[in-house]
Amino acid sequence: MTEIIKKIDRVFTGVVVSTSMDKTITANIDRNVWHKTYNKQITKSRKYKVHDEKGIATVGNIIMFKECKPISKDKRWTLVKIVKDRK
Repeated sequence: MTEIIKKIDRVFTGVVVSTSMDKTITANIDRNVWHKTYNKQITKSRKYKVHDEKGIATVGNIIMFKECKPISKDKRWTLVKIVKDRK
């Protein structure tokens, strides 16, 4: 028998840092990691290009985005919802 296994999409929460592209926003995710040599926590960040079809997100919003099929060279994420408005 064959079983159908549903792929679990990755979902991230980040802050919008740029909206200058058409239908694309840039989201930043910060995480704290422990440095082995210096024995202290450092902050690492990563930027993701997220597809925003309606153009509703603005800079400073906290958004939730999930993995999708490749839309362009760098864009593999799509906007799910705006968690918190910047107001």
